[in-house]
Amino acid sequence: MRVLILGATGAAGVLLIQEALDASHTVVVYARSPEKLSEEIRDDPRVTISKGELDDESALSAAMQNVDAILSALGPSVSRGPLHPSGEPLAHAYSLVIKLMKIHGVKRLLALGTPSITDTHDKFSLKMSVIVAGVRTLAHTAWKDVVAIGETIRKEGDALDWTIVRVPILSDSSDKKFVVGYVGNGKTGVWLTRAGFAAFTVQELARNEWVKAAPLITLP
Repeated sequence: MRVLILGATGAAGVLLIQEALDASHTVVVYARSPEKLSEEIRDDPRVTISKGELDDESALSAAMQNVDAILSALGPSVSRGPLHPSGEPLAHAYSLVIKLMKIHGVKRLLALGTPSITDTHDKFSLKMSVIVAGVRTLAHTAWKDVVAIGETIRKEGDALDWTIVRVPILSDSSDKKFVVGYVGNGKTGVWLTRAGFAAFTVQELARNEWVKAAPLITLP
């Protein structure tokens, strides 16, 4: 497939690019600062680079031409969590993405989320409750934006085949193992590697097992 990747210059996004290429997809990167990507990625003939802001409708629309799916690693910066801007900028970006997907006839969206986006299949987990409460308290604007992302995709993406890939605490280990479920189901935990996020996302792109769902992906 030809996939558009958002959030591609972050740690998870770079792994998503590589995982997509390894699965024989071609990649369009839409980024504000594509120069942050390695020369190896920028020079890869299977990668097309489009530079633009998330609120630039014409540039984003041009990048979306002839793509089959959108894979997004967009999310608040962990290091800047408490300084995340107010006004839910990422949720507004998703609203524009969804609008343009409908215009271009792109149906498949796989988007990074967290357990701050709740799901009716979730059960109580003390550990996860403490983590989410900590984020809500210490990085409230980031928490609000993530919650708004979930609401935006669910409400405005009714005509799309979306999957919200909810992840817990992320690490940089190269371990790609993961389990898929929901909060508090006795199977999922509170850690995942960024490599595991990328591996699940590209696998789900091919399998379509979690369409219009928001599973939690964690280490076994």
